[in-house]
Amino acid sequence: MTLVKVVKNRAYFMRYQVKYRRRREGKTDYYARKRLVVQDKNKYNTPKYRMIVRITNKDIICQIAYARIQGDIIVCAAYAHELPRYGIKVGLTNYAAAYCTGLLLARRILQKFKLDGIYKGAEEITGEHYNIESADGKPGAFKCYLDTGLVRTSTGARIFGALKGAADGGIDIPHGVKRFPGYDPESKELDASVHRRHILGQHVSEYMASLQEDDEDSYKRQFSRFIKHGITSENMEEMYTKAHAAIRKNPKFKPKATREVQKKRWNRAKLSLSQRKDRIAQKKASFLRAREAAGSDEE
Repeated sequence: MTLVKVVKNRAYFMRYQVKYRRRREGKTDYYARKRLVVQDKNKYNTPKYRMIVRITNKDIICQIAYARIQGDIIVCAAYAHELPRYGIKVGLTNYAAAYCTGLLLARRILQKFKLDGIYKGAEEITGEHYNIESADGKPGAFKCYLDTGLVRTSTGARIFGALKGAADGGIDIPHGVKRFPGYDPESKELDASVHRRHILGQHVSEYMASLQEDDEDSYKRQFSRFIKHGITSENMEEMYTKAHAAIRKNPKFKPKATREVQKKRWNRAKLSLSQRKDRIAQKKASFLRAREAAGSDEE
């Protein structure tokens, strides 16, 4: 097959169609989005919910959304920066924090739809595969699909920590175990104990202990905030188990307290008509008094 060079002449540019803005910006994978958004025709206008997971340098964002022509409608959201309220003050972007954020989202959305009393999820953390099933004679389990965005879905990625937290929280998310930490591709089995250690932050605590033994200065530098809050390798598992219980007890969103701000004014306030007239009268009176005083001095 011969190589045909594309001649970019006037006819080429007349027919050229630019890609969608978010594709040009490299923000949206429209090939994946189409398959996540399109609903079956026989389901009419029923929303097709997606669990959106995005990880930044300092935060983990989990949202439940569905698509409309106007744009995505966010039904519920949970963020890793809410975790200090539940006792996790540091390490807000690791695998254990991703699990807690997914759990918080699941309990919050079920509470919103009044399903939290029916679907408790997996209250005991084992690290094994768990998927909720709809209860007989009661409203069905809340179902959604994982939206990973542009991130690489490698084994042990933190987005799957959020997925596991949401699944254990009582949301029906179709998934397998191939991408969880501890999965062996040769034996095609999941080592649940390895996964459990990641959920409870044991992989971080083991690294803390080894670094403390090998290099004390590096330990104090890397884990300074852990040391500041009194978190050690021994009490880390307890911190996460208490956080899981606190999230299940009260997943409701707590808005920020409104601050009273006194606005500073750098220019003069606008005067009303009566104030301007009074100001002019005062200036005239002052001018006349000054002129009379000058005339008396001359005499």
